[in-house]
Amino acid sequence: MVLWEDFKAIFQRDPAARGFWGVLEVILSYSGFHAIVSHRICHFLHAKLHLPLIPRLLSQIARLITGIEIHPGAQIGKGFFIDHGMGVVIGETTIVGDFVTLYQGVTLGGTGKESGKRHPTLKNHIVVGAGSKVLGNITIGNNVKIGAGSVVVKNVPDDCTVVGVPAEIVKRRGTKVPEMSLDHANLPDPIAMRLAAIQAEIDCIEDHIRCFNEECKMRKITRESIKNSIEELKNLQNLDETPS
Repeated sequence: MVLWEDFKAIFQRDPAARGFWGVLEVILSYSGFHAIVSHRICHFLHAKLHLPLIPRLLSQIARLITGIEIHPGAQIGKGFFIDHGMGVVIGETTIVGDFVTLYQGVTLGGTGKESGKRHPTLKNHIVVGAGSKVLGNITIGNNVKIGAGSVVVKNVPDDCTVVGVPAEIVKRRGTKVPEMSLDHANLPDPIAMRLAAIQAEIDCIEDHIRCFNEECKMRKITRESIKNSIEELKNLQNLDETPS
């Protein structure tokens, strides 16, 4: 059952959920779980029974209670987990695969006023960090990690880590990730990496300039020394030619 997978996902990914009291805590106080339960009902009414208005109205009531807005048309796979969740927005044509984790403030949204499929597709085993925005009809591959605060506007292949505004791939692995990593805070910083690379290039240029200046100085000293030696030789020659 899909809801059972959603329930188990909380205990697999949230260390605060444990034991008997943890079960009651999840059922009674986890807004992310409440939001996904509500969405499963709304999506059934919207996609299977094709009821007008009612699914949307119910989703808005769930939004008021949980702070999480999920359009009834969004397709969400099993094992879906929203941690905390305040401010999460999931658009109408969004497709989410299995065992995906979202943190607070995530937007799976559209761009512009295009019709048809206008929201992202997330495949399986994906972690989307807090405050991230995934926008447009793009595809996020399996086993992808999206760093907190990133803005993703283009496709991301499998087994990658993306960070930044706009998000760029900072890590790519060709092998399948055996288990989901939830560490979306300690990720590479592409801006800092680029600044470090620029600083290294500047240091290298300064070293070349310093060596060039020293070489020029040595050449100047050498030229002056040769000039002085020539002057001394001329003086000695003049002395030898002077009649006694």
